Amino acid sequence: MFRELGNLASMFKNMREFSGKMEKLTESLKATRLTGNAGGELVRVEANGLGQVLSVTIDPILRQDADWEMIQDLLVAAFNDVTAKAKEKHMAMMSELTGGLDLPGLGDMLGRMGLGPGGNAS
Repeated sequence: MFRELGNLASMFKNMREFSGKMEKLTESLKATRLTGNAGGELVRVEANGLGQVLSVTIDPILRQDADWEMIQDLLVAAFNDVTAKAKEKHMAMMSELTGGLDLPGLGDMLGRMGLGPGGNAS
């Protein structure tokens, strides 16, 4: 019985440590800057590692031509590019945190908690 209590205490300690590491990971991702590009960098979208968009830049050449359909297509491509980069960065940092251990469903769970791409951690 006492051994089980010791195991339970150890498990809670490990959970607290992991929680602290997750907070640091989230802050690190929030501070990370990634750029998605489209049209040979005519459209650039900057986001943090959590996938939150920070800025959008459209080259003046595109604005002069005012081909709004092309601009919209390039914006979608740039957003998709930076979102993919944020997901890659997030997964790489999670892999580092877990020592490469694949924890099925962890990314989805963290996203629902607002701690990963698709989440809204602030």
